[in-house]
Amino acid sequence: MANVLPAERRLEVLAALVNGTSIRAASRMTGVHQDTIGRFGQLIGEGCARLHDRLVRDLTSPLVDLDEQHSWCRKRQVKVDAAKGDGADVGEQWTWAAICRTSKLIIAWHVGKRDQESADALVEDVRARLVVMPQITTDGLGLYAQPIAANFGPAVPYMQTVKNFSARPGKPGVSEKYAVPRGVDFIQKRAVFGTPDPAKATNYAIERSNLTARQWNARLRRRTLAFSKKLSRHCAAVALHYVYTNLCHIPRNMRVTPAMQAGITRPRVDAGGAHGRRAGGACGREAGAAAARHPEAPGARQGAPRRAWMAAGGPWRVGPVRTRCAAAAAHGVRRGSA
Repeated sequence: MANVLPAERRLEVLAALVNGTSIRAASRMTGVHQDTIGRFGQLIGEGCARLHDRLVRDLTSPLVDLDEQHSWCRKRQVKVDAAKGDGADVGEQWTWAAICRTSKLIIAWHVGKRDQESADALVEDVRARLVVMPQITTDGLGLYAQPIAANFGPAVPYMQTVKNFSARPGKPGVSEKYAVPRGVDFIQKRAVFGTPDPAKATNYAIERSNLTARQWNARLRRRTLAFSKKLSRHCAAVALHYVYTNLCHIPRNMRVTPAMQAGITRPRVDAGGAHGRRAGGACGREAGAAAARHPEAPGARQGAPRRAWMAAGGPWRVGPVRTRCAAAAAHGVRRGSA
């Protein structure tokens, strides 16, 4: 007979992982072996990535911010030695992400090196999920300009916000990055393509998302032993975090989740007409489940095509689940797979 984790225990493990707990700490909290948690987390993360690809389509995001975040896998980059068989899956791994500033929705992400290939992959993925021409804002990294021009065209409003940090001498090869310089503007904005609005050019949303990722994803936390040892599990943990923040987390300045704000999901409505109870940040709290759109529904995003599909009796599935995070996990994990 297969050794299957009970559903309650799975939710306990999942709640620990999405709230910034390392695998070893989650094992001590739940009594589940850390190898089982590792396999379970990878399956959940891969399922979340598939769910994101199904849901996040045909977006009308007017403001899009792009940025990259540093992490590493197995060992730091300075200790990578090709003579010992260290490949591209060892060393620094950058999480490239794009966010819709108005809804706080993570549009796309990519895990890879800080090179042109990774920048091309992120921008191409973002373009495939949008149906409008947004205003794009990035930092001063020069890798974004080429793929933005190739995928959005040279007329897209694109502006860079460059932060001018001072470089005070310290240890060899190390500068005081976060020291504010004197006599110059700390942030300078420059238009790259099109005619962007400088008043709308800022990176605060993606920077705050990066901070949340370091708090809620233990693998991204600095100066700990929770960093990833396998790239596949690192990518799965990143996918789990972003899908959780999209579908489950309600920001303080919003009354709904980013997915609801973007029109991807909607809150459950009870028989009496009242919306489901507001979900907090903890994964274990009960909440109304989002209506899952059928992947084959034509025009399933918004407007008249969607209403016509519903009137024709399309296979729309609406029903309560224990948590929104459990609903996301159910799309990609079979029972007993852990």
